[in-house]
Amino acid sequence: MDRDGTNGDRLPTILVVDDNQQNLELIQACLEDLDCETLAACNGIEALEMVTKARPDLILLDVMMPKMSGFEVCRRLKANPETSDIPVIMVTALNEFGDIERGIDSGTDDFVSKPINKLELLTRIRTMLKLKGLSDRLQRTIAYLSEVEKHARTGEARSTGRP
Repeated sequence: MDRDGTNGDRLPTILVVDDNQQNLELIQACLEDLDCETLAACNGIEALEMVTKARPDLILLDVMMPKMSGFEVCRRLKANPETSDIPVIMVTALNEFGDIERGIDSGTDDFVSKPINKLELLTRIRTMLKLKGLSDRLQRTIAYLSEVEKHARTGEARSTGRP
């Protein structure tokens, strides 16, 4: 496994979601220090569409956006079994306890406060990618062991004459 938590087959994909173009560019510039591919969305609706098409490994999600808030985007992602395992880091200028609680309730995995501290952002991204890589690896191992067990049962049934 690479230092960024991936299995080395491909670069991780990070979706950056922010309605402010300057914020998008700033975060994407920070991500240039990581071996990753980046995608960008300007609002929550576009983000949900991109997630279904690209299946990113991590989402950096602004909270305050028009059309659909980051809280709602996160809630929808976490409610969908197809996307619930994608780590979400909320990027927010909000720092009231109620806002943090609302983010946790929506299912976010972590927070980064604005203004962005590049070292903090990259450290949190690396940690989330590493956890995602380990989780994906665990799921593959469980699937493999399930198949091994299934074949063992089939072989055992044949040798004993049981169906």
